[in-house]
Amino acid sequence: MSAKKSDKSEAIREKIKSFPTGSGLYFMKGSADKVLYVGKAKNLRSRVSSYFQQAGDLTVSRGPKITEMLSKVKTVDFLETETEVDAMLQEARLIKDIRPPYNTDLVDDKTFPYLEITTGEDFPGVYITRKPRPAGSRLFGPFAGAKDLRGVLVVLQKIFKFRTCKLNISEHDPKRRFFRPCLLYSIKQCTAPCAAKIDEREYKKIVTDLIKFLRSKRSTILRQLRKQMAEAAEAFAYEKAAMCRDRIRLIERLDRRGTPDENVQPEVFAADPTQALEQLQNLLQTPEPVRIIEGIDVANIAGAEAVGSLVKFIDGKPFKSGYRRFKIKTVKGIDDYAMIAEVVKRRYKYALRGEELWPDLVLIDGGLGHLRAAEAALKDMIAMNLRKSTKGKSKSEIRNTRIAAIAKREEEIYLQGSSKPVKLPANSPARKLLQYVRDEAHRFAQHYHHILRSKKTLNKKS
Repeated sequence: MSAKKSDKSEAIREKIKSFPTGSGLYFMKGSADKVLYVGKAKNLRSRVSSYFQQAGDLTVSRGPKITEMLSKVKTVDFLETETEVDAMLQEARLIKDIRPPYNTDLVDDKTFPYLEITTGEDFPGVYITRKPRPAGSRLFGPFAGAKDLRGVLVVLQKIFKFRTCKLNISEHDPKRRFFRPCLLYSIKQCTAPCAAKIDEREYKKIVTDLIKFLRSKRSTILRQLRKQMAEAAEAFAYEKAAMCRDRIRLIERLDRRGTPDENVQPEVFAADPTQALEQLQNLLQTPEPVRIIEGIDVANIAGAEAVGSLVKFIDGKPFKSGYRRFKIKTVKGIDDYAMIAEVVKRRYKYALRGEELWPDLVLIDGGLGHLRAAEAALKDMIAMNLRKSTKGKSKSEIRNTRIAAIAKREEEIYLQGSSKPVKLPANSPARKLLQYVRDEAHRFAQHYHHILRSKKTLNKKS
């Protein structure tokens, strides 16, 4: 081992001594602070130090790919989390966001499951889903795993007796009383609203109690189960005691979850791409189908560490390899319009050179001012390119790319060439697709930025 390599390893080992012993994420970083690998750990100090042991053959214990990665590591960093579940969910999101070259798992579109209660129905059902409804339901999760969630759903159904079937049940259907309920009613695990064995008001009281239980610490039921387990053990009814023990463990695992807002999975809530793109073509009045959409957003904290993001969608679906992040270089202070202009110029200079494809639509996260900033930046670029063309310096063609912006809260859509916004219905597939692109650009800029800004680990992709 060379002296330089030895000094680097010793410096890293020394830094690891200051890592906490709790749960969190660790980051292996190469040149220019680029993240090479993201991992999670129950004990950050112990886990990360295991990569840099002075003795031991890493190739044998970890494999050649990890050995190759460690040869490129310049420094390591960490992010503490409150729980192991937080670490698991954040790890999955960050790997999808920044796609570190040495993370081979979690880079696909696999999602975590939710517990969904269809509160918009007369008799709400309770389901495990990876694709929640767009409206009319209450979500809990995402959960760390589906296996435990399936087990706890069985336990909860025995306690609350809600339905898990997919039947369309209406309170005003007179034929319900002639319907024969399924086996779950016979074994007292469902109240059988399908067969009018319970009215809407009484059933919704059950669902309300279930929601309160899921939101609370569940101490009452856990206390009852622990008492039953102790009584069964004293009576030498060990099978019953074991059953109570297993139920306690499953209910405690309900806490192994995130929240829909903090652990967002935007790919879960996407619109039907075919319908959305057809509507979008009509909205933009383009002669050709809208196939490539690029969304742009910027993020900064009090003007510091400003970053721009670009996400790419092809045929209504995210194309993660086309995502880019830009560290803002020319703008000082808080000026979102100037930052948008910088990202536009840096991104589309390659298209003007004919080195990359033009998108069909550039979508800006913001209102009319943000749209105008992007329009002006692109106009300046085109004018400069035309001047070069007259001097024989550039022969690239300018594509008729459309620009639009979508503002939050009111969800108003601003189109190029008009100062009046368009407001589509909330259930419009085109609006949902634009929201998806906008939210993905916003999340891509903000999520990584906020999580890692205190550690100065901005991934340089510009």
